[in-house]
Amino acid sequence: MGSWIEVKDSSDFSLQNLPYGVFSTNGTDARIGVAIGDWVLDLKVLAEGGAFDDLEFDLETLKNTTLNAYAGLEKKVHQKVRQRLQKLLEKDTQLGHVLKENKPLHDKAFFPQSGVNMHLPMKIGNYTDFFVGLHHAKTVNTSLISASINQICPCFYNLPIAYNGRASSVVVSGTPFHRPRGQFPVDGEVISGPCRKLDIEVEFAAFIGRGNELGSPIDVNHAEDHIFGFVLLNDWSARDIQMYEATLMGPFNGKSFCTTISPWVVPLEALEPFRVAPKETPRKLPEYLTEKREKSAYDIPIRATLELNSEKYRVADCSTSNVIFSFAQMIAHHTSGGCPLRTGDLIATGTLSGPTREEAGCLLEQTRGGKEPFEMVAEDSSKGSVQRAFCEDNDTIIFAAHAKSNDGLGNVGFGTCQGKVLPAI
Repeated sequence: MGSWIEVKDSSDFSLQNLPYGVFSTNGTDARIGVAIGDWVLDLKVLAEGGAFDDLEFDLETLKNTTLNAYAGLEKKVHQKVRQRLQKLLEKDTQLGHVLKENKPLHDKAFFPQSGVNMHLPMKIGNYTDFFVGLHHAKTVNTSLISASINQICPCFYNLPIAYNGRASSVVVSGTPFHRPRGQFPVDGEVISGPCRKLDIEVEFAAFIGRGNELGSPIDVNHAEDHIFGFVLLNDWSARDIQMYEATLMGPFNGKSFCTTISPWVVPLEALEPFRVAPKETPRKLPEYLTEKREKSAYDIPIRATLELNSEKYRVADCSTSNVIFSFAQMIAHHTSGGCPLRTGDLIATGTLSGPTREEAGCLLEQTRGGKEPFEMVAEDSSKGSVQRAFCEDNDTIIFAAHAKSNDGLGNVGFGTCQGKVLPAI
């Protein structure tokens, strides 16, 4: 699907993608846009210019400073808008009079991505972090905690395990944060001070579009209708604080200080070419978790990179396919007891590690709990390598996903999910 807007072969923002984001320029308010090539297309300008007048939905939802109102509309509205955008932007468009040949509207609607500021795309009311990564669970529970795979809690295979995270500390890519402080044991004595084992977690996450009423579970086979789109997510983790406090109640301050997401929300339709089945495990699922759709997960590579002094070092190569439950199953289980999800809620997978050390999605796994520092090789091999047990001050960690379809529809990406570690306050 070629466009009259130049889209380089290497670009992640093809007509197959068209992700949503919230952006601003100097001196302007935040507003909704979509990414195409090296440009951001302003949907507020399009809405005011009449590009969607015949689609019969509330155009005011495209004039807000977050995506929430628009995301809460029915899925068929999002599909109509996506199709209209593709028609407006395709190379041989029959709607050239609306945008391509309409110079006043054209000049107002496009902004270079290099000149915009990206914001949190949605107002996040709740954040749930699941634990559905097969290899992550095996490594953490066998190599680092126990000696037998039988030590993995049996419920791991039978239901999507999760904890409720801290929505107020979810930030958009590019936001730096301070190393957290807390309590943790050192040489048999509990101390209070800056975290010494700051970690990353390579994750994939979904934003909820339409929610459900209190007491009304979402059917697993209709759950995807409640997903607005997907982002990359780094669940920064203070392992020493986490391990000390989580023995009785689960994560708290070890996880609440920062969670980074990518700025562009990729719609489900863009990821259709990358569908796969979740990883198989020996189990018999209850009816409420049994899907009719076989390919309900996605195979999207995510690379984690360390940037230091302008050099980049490879940390890990993970995949969104390393899960035993789909987002539909996560949503079905989340609501099975009557819990209401709301527009803007964020649902994450947990760490997406693969079977090898180079595919480990967190330093806890890569370094065997910090005991074996991991060598990270520079992208420019002449620059050598660096070693890390855990993240150090002034480290910048970047996640990026580049999904290339085999049918020529174009690449799909999310923008970078990037955060820098500042010294503790």
